[in-house]
Amino acid sequence: MKLHELFKMQEELDRFIQSNQKINEDVFRKKGLALLVELAELANETRCFKFWSTKGPSSRAVILEEYVDSIHFLLSLGIEKHLNTLENWPDPISETDLTELFLRTQKAIQEFLRNYSMSNFMEIWSCYGGIAVALEFSYEEVLEAYIQKNQTNYDRQNNGY
Repeated sequence: MKLHELFKMQEELDRFIQSNQKINEDVFRKKGLALLVELAELANETRCFKFWSTKGPSSRAVILEEYVDSIHFLLSLGIEKHLNTLENWPDPISETDLTELFLRTQKAIQEFLRNYSMSNFMEIWSCYGGIAVALEFSYEEVLEAYIQKNQTNYDRQNNGY
């Protein structure tokens, strides 16, 4: 999947939010924490780790929305560190166990927050690609859901979110 258009959309949204909220501080670490929280919310909706419960995962739509919430912050972190030159979504990691995917993704995010290199950034994208494969999300679905959520985020800003 080509990422150029997503980076462009995210950069415009970030600029809008910063202006709307009058943000003058460095929010990189806050965005990093937000990404970790969104990853946890995604894991929670899949319920993949809840061995003690027989309740199934949330609906596919809810899980996809949580997934693209993460993509917003991942794009934003890349923009912050001038890594928005990444043109294509890197190949997904081949892990199929969701619990292991979430743990590996969390580790990759934390490593990126310590050392924001392109290789560490690409590792996060590969992890998210692996999660998409495990959840059977196509790149087209992710793109469509991202575009929808991007508009929702503008609407929220315009309505005092």
